[in-house]
Amino acid sequence: MTVMSYKEASRVALAEEMRRDPTVWALGEDVGDGGVFGQYSGLRDEFGPARIVSTPISEATIMGAAVGAAMVGTRPVVELRFSDFALCAVDEMVNQAAKARYMFGGQTRAPLVIRQPIGMWRSSAAQHSQSLESWYVHVPGFVVLAPGTPADNRGLLKSAIRCDDPVIYMEHKDSWEVEDEVSDDGEETVPIGVARKDRSGDDLTIVTWSGALQVARQAADAAVGKGVSVEIIDLRSLWPWDQDAVFAAVKKTGRLLIVHEAVKVCGFGAEISATVTETMSDKLKFPVRRLGAPRIPIPYAPPLEDLCRVRVADVMNIVEEMGI
Repeated sequence: MTVMSYKEASRVALAEEMRRDPTVWALGEDVGDGGVFGQYSGLRDEFGPARIVSTPISEATIMGAAVGAAMVGTRPVVELRFSDFALCAVDEMVNQAAKARYMFGGQTRAPLVIRQPIGMWRSSAAQHSQSLESWYVHVPGFVVLAPGTPADNRGLLKSAIRCDDPVIYMEHKDSWEVEDEVSDDGEETVPIGVARKDRSGDDLTIVTWSGALQVARQAADAAVGKGVSVEIIDLRSLWPWDQDAVFAAVKKTGRLLIVHEAVKVCGFGAEISATVTETMSDKLKFPVRRLGAPRIPIPYAPPLEDLCRVRVADVMNIVEEMGI
């Protein structure tokens, strides 16, 4: 095992896949210079400008080129800098990439990875801070991944690049410098659609993903002081999502709290809540609860930005309400 950052884990994964498969390449604004967060640092030196391609500032052009390249046999990794900026390329993603295999009866497909950094980060304000994962889960044809740890950012990115369907790959900007152990096995991947039990507990299940995993961990630590045992399920794959893992955890604890940074209204937590309630309401000791951001634009000022964040105190309030 080697300790590395979330950012470095993704850089290592991409380099490994580019060495393994000559059809893998990356394109996006400034990727040749390392990318806006440094996640492509040094890759142009190894692979050259034909495989690490800096593009003009046009998300629609970037996506259009990538979709065409994927349909003729390559495996592009598309860097869109911020999930907010990806909205300039929604037609190319939603109406072309996601539907290609279906509309052409399987005669073609679009095996590409669309990297969209998500989440609040250093007063980035309303146009650089959104978490829009539920938009893409809603669209048939997409695989949607949101790793929360360095190990998963390495293993899931490798699986995403090898996937034959278009993958929306969402990395939390506030996690780039988070460090943890990562396997030294360059062939190790993380299977798509399989959740990870981050810790075991008996009193409450927290289902989470991406940057909210850190909040869940801190809350679980705080709950120990109150004699509450929390089980954390890190989904990491939002579509397909691991219903069996969630059901097993809820069956054990009888209580479910879903924690995500995205706006609570119509967030993916609502889908999980509905599925659990419809499927196993008889196993619940307390109604399913959700925590997410309020339905407001994310402010620039740090004190106002903090009002949008899910905090440990919010989780502890739920614990108290559930009477554990």
